Amino acid sequence: MMNNKTIALLLMLATASSNLFSQTLPEAVTKKIDSIFSKWNKDNSPGCTVGIVRNDSLIFAKGYGMANLEYAIQNKPETPYHMASVSKQFTAFSIVLLAKQGKLNINDDVRKWLPWFPDLKEKITIRNLLNHTSGIRDQWQLLAIAGTRLDDVITQDQVIKILSKQQALNFKPGDKYSYSNSGFTMLAEIVKAASGQTLRQFTDSAIFKPLGMTSTHFHDDYTEMEPNRSYSYERIDSTHFSNAVLSYAVAGATSLFTNINDMSKWVMNFYEHKLGDQKDIDQLTQNGKLNNGKEISYALGIVNDKWNGWRQYSHSGGDAGYRTYVSVFPDLKMGFIVFSNLGDFNPADGVYEMAGLFIKDTAAKAVSSKAPARDSVAALLKDTAYLKPFAGDYIGDDGLPFNFDLKNNRLYYRIYAENNFLIKESKDTFSIPQAPEIKFIFSLKGNDTTVDILTADQAYHLRKYISDTSKPDEVLKKYTGTYYSPELDCRYGIILKDHQLVLTNAKYNDTKLTLVGTDHLADDYWWINHLMMLRDSRNNITGFEVNSGRIMHVRFNKIE
Repeated sequence: MMNNKTIALLLMLATASSNLFSQTLPEAVTKKIDSIFSKWNKDNSPGCTVGIVRNDSLIFAKGYGMANLEYAIQNKPETPYHMASVSKQFTAFSIVLLAKQGKLNINDDVRKWLPWFPDLKEKITIRNLLNHTSGIRDQWQLLAIAGTRLDDVITQDQVIKILSKQQALNFKPGDKYSYSNSGFTMLAEIVKAASGQTLRQFTDSAIFKPLGMTSTHFHDDYTEMEPNRSYSYERIDSTHFSNAVLSYAVAGATSLFTNINDMSKWVMNFYEHKLGDQKDIDQLTQNGKLNNGKEISYALGIVNDKWNGWRQYSHSGGDAGYRTYVSVFPDLKMGFIVFSNLGDFNPADGVYEMAGLFIKDTAAKAVSSKAPARDSVAALLKDTAYLKPFAGDYIGDDGLPFNFDLKNNRLYYRIYAENNFLIKESKDTFSIPQAPEIKFIFSLKGNDTTVDILTADQAYHLRKYISDTSKPDEVLKKYTGTYYSPELDCRYGIILKDHQLVLTNAKYNDTKLTLVGTDHLADDYWWINHLMMLRDSRNNITGFEVNSGRIMHVRFNKIE
């Protein structure tokens, strides 16, 4: 079989002659690629389409499994796919082109272009939207809380209406990074305001036609027919699937339709410019910065970081059963593309398994002699008593749950299904073995024990609480009532049923609530899985905030 050195040699030759692999790859390479996706290469399963770009050629393109199970349509490189959030880089590039034309400035206040957006007493710039640093709550969660299911028909006007009623932000613009689809719907509206064209019209004339992307468009009408398109599915079991309905009539954050052949032309434009120039690409891929000067990996609708020591531009996407991933390695003039129509498919795995066949890992492995030794077992055995206060259950204001446990002279963490030990960096600071850049910083302040979790782009503050699920009915009754949100114009009820708090709503089935500490209620609904109770000066409950994932401070007032 062909080894990685042989593949690397062939790629070196390809640099001199970019058309070497324009028709085919060596059989040994294609067999390796086929083996990556063999699990989905069946006539009774959804699957994927994949592509590999080198220099100015699509050197490999193939479909696996079915694009449509009902009508037995196979996946092919020309099969149209819904891109989900991979769409965002095209919305962002539209802004770059309009700025180049002098029609807007990326540092403009968004209300200059969108006067319908409420004045929240903070300047939110176009750049904030592009970098996900605006503090604007995510549209999908807002819609879901208000009673709109994500498989309902969702229109651009519907999203604009709910955003126009916002009364607060998640945080001060620029202070944090928090992924917000709302920002990219707003960017689509800014494109319309600045150009006089819808995002679909503008991208068609300014991006897709110049690049020859003849099978690409923003699908802003859910009733529109698209021949031979892929349909999305969720898995029931190993051989059965269900339709994952997607009825979006929105554009900006999502809804790009394209195929492998067309996406390869976009990939090439990152290093072989047929549209724009290097300055435009530099602007598109410029990392965002927070107000404190910290750089984040998210640029303008695309992530700019490194893989195996090589610079890459990448983005993932996921709507209904669609899962997409595109990664470009500009210094190697290569790109890897995977589109899937099955909800449990991980396209990033496919991208990087393919990339591993071609790209040598150049990331430095040696540890500096000056670097401090990390977490020797002997050092831990000397003193673990001071770690005992760190153990226990924690929750953040956004509902993020963590548990820390001291066992075998190590501090372990648990979040959802993930569980692992922590590495000691200093007395109060720990890190994850596989990701040393993620820090856990504990603090003891009076009766409070807190932990700050620092990642590359975000920070989380959690407080320890005493876990006690045996609350008597007279205590639980204090949480019951009817709660109303004026900005979302919807209400939820909290009732007591069989000694259990239950969340009720006219649109959704009842769901059990778990009391966490005294002021947090948790449930299993992703859009409203954490409520933080609000109290007056006499400690009476006056309402709650929904603080969950990509939304914070959505207030519900207790009205009954």
